[in-house]
Amino acid sequence: MFTVKPLPSAETAHEALAIGLFEGTEAWSGLGGEYDSRLGGQLSRLRKEGDISAKRGRVAVVHPLLPTGAKRLYFVGLGKKEELTFERLREVFGKLFRTWKQAKRAEAAIVLDTFATEAVDPNEAAHALAEAYYLATYEFPGYKQKKSEADDALESLTVHTEADVAEIEASLFVGSVYGKATNSARTLVNTPGNLLTASDLADYAVKLAERYDFDYEILEKEEMERLGMGALLAVNQGSTQPPKLIVLKYQGKEQWEDVIALVGKGVTFDTGGYCLKPRDSMIDMKTDMAGAAAVLGAMEAIGELRPEQNVLAVIPATDNMISGESFKPDDVITSLSGKTIEVRNTDAEGRLILADAVTYAKQHGASYIIDVATLTGGVIVALGTDKTGAMTNNEALFEQLLEASMETGEFIWRLPITEKDRERVRSSKIADLNNSPGREGHAIMGGAFIGEFAEDTPWVHLDIAGTATTKKDSDLGPAGATGVMVRTLAAFVERFE
Repeated sequence: MFTVKPLPSAETAHEALAIGLFEGTEAWSGLGGEYDSRLGGQLSRLRKEGDISAKRGRVAVVHPLLPTGAKRLYFVGLGKKEELTFERLREVFGKLFRTWKQAKRAEAAIVLDTFATEAVDPNEAAHALAEAYYLATYEFPGYKQKKSEADDALESLTVHTEADVAEIEASLFVGSVYGKATNSARTLVNTPGNLLTASDLADYAVKLAERYDFDYEILEKEEMERLGMGALLAVNQGSTQPPKLIVLKYQGKEQWEDVIALVGKGVTFDTGGYCLKPRDSMIDMKTDMAGAAAVLGAMEAIGELRPEQNVLAVIPATDNMISGESFKPDDVITSLSGKTIEVRNTDAEGRLILADAVTYAKQHGASYIIDVATLTGGVIVALGTDKTGAMTNNEALFEQLLEASMETGEFIWRLPITEKDRERVRSSKIADLNNSPGREGHAIMGGAFIGEFAEDTPWVHLDIAGTATTKKDSDLGPAGATGVMVRTLAAFVERFE
């Protein structure tokens, strides 16, 4: 897809060539200056008149109509040089790639060095470019019967730079891995619940394991019953689809120690059970397995990048349906840990299946646990749809995850868990725990409940209910699933100390 070459001249042929422009540098220089000279100062006039702008996000196309050189010049506004960040550059690249996709460009080139600054060097710019390409051009194929259409994807993209070719190629590779893995998660989340059951999710995980040589284990219902996974089994009771506990193991060290467990909620469709969701709230509940998708996407990236870490992925998968067999409010169930749970809300099912998954991860050597889940509507009320809520029992672990999220641009915000919150979760008069002790601080109650099973193991809970999907197209992709936390989890594992 990407080819790295030295800086071109104004004679180098391309279907489309992109050059970055910063505000405050009105005089043309470098390749832009060469083209301006060949065009008799026409680019300077267009810039003076505002047809070419350096404002961030502006993309202008010029047809030079010269016998040699690029057929089309794309001038991309980057704003003020001192204000450019990795995240902003990625968005700008996304806009450029969406422009090219709409125009059905098959071949194009970018003068990478014109997009770099002291703060965002060419290696980082290359990572942003590759990641943005896959994120921005993603489409969920859907199921419409279409006439065959010509593929409008770029077939080749040349990256021109003076920087070290091997380093730029390595950065393009990492950016590509992050973008593709995020798209894999997006596709899982966008897939309808009748086409992505717990069994389908397990099959997907097995294929991933075989591709990347992970050890894997798929626990069936009978095995869960033997082990005593009463929380996961309770949620599955009303379903005709069998539950699965999906386990992937990546060993990047000689010894199975310092194991990072990634635990993802895999509710493939959530009706709310007998605490039935209203109609509007039930639409799009196929996305209630976005935590599982994030973990599987992160494992794809880990399989490609092969970090020197030990990673255990655990995904409890089921739907939450209604039948004469369904679990009910007031039921008491016994989790894998042995702790009993009074069910006050069957729509607080995610924390139940995560309870057994967290316990299973601990039993299989987890030294650190990160769980990811579309857990509560309460986190959306608290933080909106652009921030992931986080809770933890370990400051040092959270700080490392926070640094990874800042690098990837996936904003997280920590919510507190106090002793009073723990007391509320333990407030049942007939069981050890209450799965839903009231609406007040509901997002915190969900995290505090899972924390009862993490116990003393360093743990971070990520509630992605607001960030897992978006209703609007953006420069980095269409409406629908976002694949949130894939890149943060992968970056966290790569850099973990």
